[in-house]
Amino acid sequence: MNKIQIIFHHAFRYVWNALFIISYPVLATFGILFIGVTYLFSALSKLLTKLRSDQESETIHQSEWESLPNTNDLLEAKVYKQIMFGPSCFQLRRKDGIPSVLQDFYFGSKIRFMEEGILLEKWNATESKDLPDFDICIYYPDEDKLKSLTNIKCFDWHLSEVEDSSLSFKWFDGIQGGEVKVAI
Repeated sequence: MNKIQIIFHHAFRYVWNALFIISYPVLATFGILFIGVTYLFSALSKLLTKLRSDQESETIHQSEWESLPNTNDLLEAKVYKQIMFGPSCFQLRRKDGIPSVLQDFYFGSKIRFMEEGILLEKWNATESKDLPDFDICIYYPDEDKLKSLTNIKCFDWHLSEVEDSSLSFKWFDGIQGGEVKVAI
């Protein structure tokens, strides 16, 4: 190193050391205050929890059977599984107590009511590693019959067109999309 580089090296080293010596107490004080405030709020939370424990605890059940709207009190649903950061799957049953083919499967939240029947998203798997894997089905309530129309392997699908004897579904999996036309 030449003489000018050595001078710059020593000057920057002294500036760096000075900045560290000046800023270290500020950083250490902030850290100690942060830990102290966290400890204080934790202790306050524990104290408030002990004061409130005299009250009876209530358990909220979100997995109760609920009537599905627009079905004339025909179907009801119960949450079976919530996929983390994803959709929920449901168990369905008839509200009138008649055993149904719906009780053997799990369904997504996409339900479409049509004149022919009820369009459902039947899950073929409930494990998050196997998803998405759905059969789009139509349920005929009068005959208690579930007819599979097509298989779709993405969460983003919708019914795009209804014709006399066919349905068109559009889907998009984040990379590519498509359209499927099926006969009812």
